[in-house]
Amino acid sequence: MSWTGTRVLVTGAGGFIGSHLVERLVHEGADVVGFVRYTSRGGAGLLEDLAEPVRRHVELVWGDLRDAEAVQQAARGCRIIMHLGALIAIPYSYVHPREVVETNVLGTLNVLSAARAHSTVARVVHTSTSEVYGTALYAPINEKHPLQGQSPYSASKIGADKLVESFARSFDVPAVTIRPFNTYGPRQSTRAIIPTVIVQALTRPEIHLGDLRPTRDLTYVADTVDGFVRAAEAPPEVVGETINLGTGIEISMLDLVTMINTILGQDKPVVQDTDRLRPARSEVYRLIADHSKATATLAWQPQHTLQQGLELTIEWLRTHLDRYDPTRYQR
Repeated sequence: MSWTGTRVLVTGAGGFIGSHLVERLVHEGADVVGFVRYTSRGGAGLLEDLAEPVRRHVELVWGDLRDAEAVQQAARGCRIIMHLGALIAIPYSYVHPREVVETNVLGTLNVLSAARAHSTVARVVHTSTSEVYGTALYAPINEKHPLQGQSPYSASKIGADKLVESFARSFDVPAVTIRPFNTYGPRQSTRAIIPTVIVQALTRPEIHLGDLRPTRDLTYVADTVDGFVRAAEAPPEVVGETINLGTGIEISMLDLVTMINTILGQDKPVVQDTDRLRPARSEVYRLIADHSKATATLAWQPQHTLQQGLELTIEWLRTHLDRYDPTRYQR
């Protein structure tokens, strides 16, 4: 498909993956509507990092996903909806599970209802998460793996995913669910493991982390964004489907620290910090994707090795260290 002049709504546009997706869509020629959660500061989140010529092509809409009318208005006239908006902090979901459920489940319901109401919408690309699988019962994890709500956050995303499935089946809403495994790259906050390690490795004598045993499948953000674009371009057969995006390679948190230390030419020790441990029985110990469905249906393959992605991320973080407090655990 040609993106030139295509009106695209991106919810969560001011977030980490959202900002990279907006940037890609503008470069493709799309007319982007960026839905950003309203605050009294009127900020646009990480969209403020984009080059001014890119920002000029983004129509900002402030609102709350829980406001059905706001979502309806934002979706008017859009051909594609990229739904990335969510509360994603897992520790926060233990403190305020109701807010997380309302944003992630009811927010998704509002997006789906808007797509159903507006005949212009030809595709909804909904964002899931590998957290819905919980600790792998078998590996690599394909889309048939059981869903396990090991945190209020993962439970909220399971609920949202099932709503998408139901709207595709019940109301013919042309929605597809993309399920990224752990995405990383420039602009990411220290809620995520890779910027947490890198920022500390660049600034502290030792690296404080929680459990070092879990393994993760780490995907560079440009590759994840490419999966979203391909899902929007894919033929109607993908409607109602869920598709994993991951590299098919896992690495433990301890080995990840070793790799980052090696790239930096240093050997800083790791200190286990009990404050950073997830609640008992909630830790997801193993995530590794089977991305064969993405290859078959979207012709998608990750283009960056972990080494390449880490080098690009380190390069960006070096020049933006003033944004980060390496002594603070961001929950």
